Amino acid sequence: MAIYEKFVGASRDDFISLKDARTNYTLTYNDDFNFAYDVVDNLGKNKPEKLAMIWVSKTGEEKFFTFEDMMLSSNKAANYLNYMGIKKGDKVLLAMKRSYYFWFVILALHKIGAVAVQATNMLKAKDYVYRCNAGKIKAVILTGDADETSYFDEGEGQYETVEKKFVLGHKDAGEGWIDFEAGFEMASTEWQRPTGKAAIKADDMMLMAFSSGTSGYPKIITHNFKYPLGHIMTGVFWHRVVDGGVHFTISDTGWLKSLWGKLYGQWMGESAVLVYDFDKFDGADILSKMEKYKITTFCVPPTMYRMLLQNDVKKYDLSSLTHCCTAGEALNPEIFNKWYDATGLKIYEGFGQTETCLCLATIKPWTEPVPGAIGLPVPGFDVHILTDDNQEAQRGATGEICIRVLSQKRKSCGLLDTYNFSKEDTQRAMYNGYYHTGDTAYRDELGMFRYVGRNDDVIKSSGYRIGPFEIESVLVEHDAVHEVAVTGVPDPVRGFAVKATIVLSEGYEGTPELTKELQNYVKANTAPYKYPRIVEYVKELPKTFNGKIRRSEIRENDSKNAN
Repeated sequence: MAIYEKFVGASRDDFISLKDARTNYTLTYNDDFNFAYDVVDNLGKNKPEKLAMIWVSKTGEEKFFTFEDMMLSSNKAANYLNYMGIKKGDKVLLAMKRSYYFWFVILALHKIGAVAVQATNMLKAKDYVYRCNAGKIKAVILTGDADETSYFDEGEGQYETVEKKFVLGHKDAGEGWIDFEAGFEMASTEWQRPTGKAAIKADDMMLMAFSSGTSGYPKIITHNFKYPLGHIMTGVFWHRVVDGGVHFTISDTGWLKSLWGKLYGQWMGESAVLVYDFDKFDGADILSKMEKYKITTFCVPPTMYRMLLQNDVKKYDLSSLTHCCTAGEALNPEIFNKWYDATGLKIYEGFGQTETCLCLATIKPWTEPVPGAIGLPVPGFDVHILTDDNQEAQRGATGEICIRVLSQKRKSCGLLDTYNFSKEDTQRAMYNGYYHTGDTAYRDELGMFRYVGRNDDVIKSSGYRIGPFEIESVLVEHDAVHEVAVTGVPDPVRGFAVKATIVLSEGYEGTPELTKELQNYVKANTAPYKYPRIVEYVKELPKTFNGKIRRSEIRENDSKNAN
C-alpha cells in the first residue's frame, strides 16, 4: 500500500471518473497528524533505502538522499534548533534558496511544532524588517552565498523579536551570525515525538506565508498541519507522480510553490524530487538535466515551457517523462501544441493560491486538457463562480472564484486558517459560507473554468468585462512580443480603454507599424473589442519578488502621468 492510501483509503486508480472521486474521495487522519512523523519518518523506517531527493548544485555537484537520510537529518536539525531555544509555536524565517538544508530544517520545525516562514533570498533590509516584526519572527536561517546577511544586518536595531541569526556557509557572514552547518553536524540523530504540553495537534499553526499581492504590504497567511494532506491531490493526482520516479518542479524555497512541487504531494506518492540549485533559467540546461536524471513528471509555468521550446526539445531523450503540468498563468494553444509535438505529452493545467492547495485542475484520466482552461473543481474543494450579489454566475458570465466553507472546523484541508492573525481580516475573505479568492473566471461551453484575472485587474470597457490574461495570451504568440502586461486606462467614453505594455523580443523595434500589426493580430485571434487601443513599449515590466507582473504599478504610473 502506498503511504498516501493510508489517508485516502484508496488508490488514485480506484476512482473511475471525476464524479466518482468527488463523491468518494475522503481524507482520514488523526487529530495529531504531522507530515514529518506520519509520512517521512514512516517511510524512513519502513522503506529506508527509497530515494527521496536528488540535489544538484549549479556547478554539477550531486547528492542523493533516501527517506532514511531525511528522517535522520531532520532529527539532527530538530535537536540543534531545540537546543538553541526553538520551541513549539516559535516562528522561524527561512531564506534558504534551494539548499538541501531547507528540507532538513522545515521537517525539523514540523517535528518541534515550530512555524516555518518561507522567504526569498532577494529580500532587502526593509523587507526583512517588515516580515520579522509583522510575523513576530524568533529566528532566521539564511543562505550565505550572496549578500543576504548584509541586507539583513542593515535593519539591525529595528527587529523587535529576532533572537537568533543562523547562516549556511558561515564565511564572511558578519557579527552575530551562527554557523548552522557546524551546529547541525554535532547534533544527535535521535529524536522523540513530543508528548504532553509539547504535543502537536493537526489544527496547530505549521506555516506562515507572506502573500506578494499586487499592492501594499504582503498579507500574512497561516496554514495548519493538515495543509500537506491537501497536496495529495496536487502531487499524486494532478502531477501524477510515479512511485519510485523523479518529479521536477522549478521553484526555489522562497515560495509555497516549492511545497506544491518539491515536498508534500510528491513524497506522499513516494516519488523522489529533483532539486537543481541553478542561478538563471536556461532551457537547454534544464532539458539536459531532465534527460540525465530521467525525470518522470514535470511542472513549470507556461513561460518556462516557452523558454524550453526555444530549443530543439526532440534532440533530448525525455522518454522517461510520463506527465506534464502547468499553473500560474494562462497556457496558450501554441505552447500546448508545440510541447505535444515535441514530447507526445499534453500539458495539464491547474489553479490555486498561497491561501489554498490545488483547487481547480484538469486531471488525467478524468478530464482532457483544453489549452487556456484551468479545469474543474478537484475532489476536496467545492468551487463556484459567484456574482457580486453572491449568486451562481451563469455559463459564460464572469464572476469570482469562491470555495464553499461549511465551517472553520469543516473546511477543506489546505485552505488557509487566518489572514494577518486577524479575525476581521479573515472574515473579509471568508463570509456567507465561502472563501472569496479575489480571482475571477467564467465557465466555457464545456463547463471548464477559464481564468480572467484578479478582481482589481479586470478591465470594464464599454460594458464589457475584459480579463488581461486572455489578451496577453494572444499577444505572446506573436514573435515580436517577449513579455506583456494588459491594464485599463481611464477613458471618458469607454470607462476604461485596454492598454498593452510590451517588452519586445530581440531584433524588434516599437514602431507605429508594429503597433498596428499587433492590434490587428489581437483582433484576428480573439473578440475584436478586446484589442489594445493603447500600446507602450518598455525595457522591463514591474514585478513582485516571485515574478508576478505588478499591473497595479503600471496603473498607478499611468494615473500619475495623466495628472
